[in-house]
Amino acid sequence: MGFLNRFFTPSPLRPQIRVYHSYGDDDRCFVIGHVLEDAPVREPTAKAGESSLWDNSRAMLRLFAVKPQGGARVEVCFGGVTFTTTTNAEGFFHVDLLGDVPHRPGWHEVSVKGLSGVAEGCEGKGKVFHPESKRQGFISDIDDTFLISHSRNIFRRLRTLLTKTPQTRRPFEGVVAHYQALALHGATEDAPNPFFYVSSSEWNLYDYIRDFCRYHGLPEGIFLLSNLKQLSDFIKTGSNNHQTKYDRIARILREYPATHFVLLGDDTQQDPDIYRKIVAEFGPQINAVYLRRRAKIKASKTRALLSEIEASGIPVCYFKHSSEALEHSRSIGLA
Repeated sequence: MGFLNRFFTPSPLRPQIRVYHSYGDDDRCFVIGHVLEDAPVREPTAKAGESSLWDNSRAMLRLFAVKPQGGARVEVCFGGVTFTTTTNAEGFFHVDLLGDVPHRPGWHEVSVKGLSGVAEGCEGKGKVFHPESKRQGFISDIDDTFLISHSRNIFRRLRTLLTKTPQTRRPFEGVVAHYQALALHGATEDAPNPFFYVSSSEWNLYDYIRDFCRYHGLPEGIFLLSNLKQLSDFIKTGSNNHQTKYDRIARILREYPATHFVLLGDDTQQDPDIYRKIVAEFGPQINAVYLRRRAKIKASKTRALLSEIEASGIPVCYFKHSSEALEHSRSIGLA
């Protein structure tokens, strides 16, 4: 216990309600979050070069020192609409608010208040994004798509997580320029094209990934991550059921049937197969598929899957450097 007390000093554990960025349209919005019996209070992020290996490792492991509260009642308030729901066994809540919700495009605030359990009286705040109608949308993986993560090597992945902050992690060269060009094509800085970041990384890493994106200038977007893990399962981070990733992408496409999307991923895990299945079901909504080439051993299989996608009339780009992807996007009118 002495080690744990030192590990969590100076910030205590306390009940929390976390509300994540989510999305909606003209007549509904989707609100998601967690109720936690115990979670460490977030500490200020150290500036690049100012934190030690111990500080970095401790900060990362603290993200997994959480205890979800199942069966907790919460009240969701958004644009004058309120809804009461109960968390599942993992402390997760998700609500579809229908009716008189804000219709104008942009980001809108949402609040969630605890009505029972140890989080009673606690409040969390988040935002819901309503994109401009019929805008081009983008659905991107995270690890090894724009964030260098070494997903295929668990030891390198864990070492990177434990030794790097969001400020000292690196995006791939040129990827920020590519994503910004996609976000602003036919749009403005005040109302960019929407980005959805869908990953097998856990909700524990939500703030970490969001800080990384903001620090490096990637487009602001909605993050849809995987189930929380606790500290005892930290070594398994990133190894989640990839079927849920397909489900999350499919939900976005069903929510915006009039919007065309571009899929961006890499070849280290299941993105090629997931995207092939998405194209098979939602082909008319998909404008292009991009895959970063990271796993030589998978190159042949990935090209075969991309050939299937291309045969359906959808442009594909299997690239090593982001400059290639940007050039391709410009050639087909996406950037």
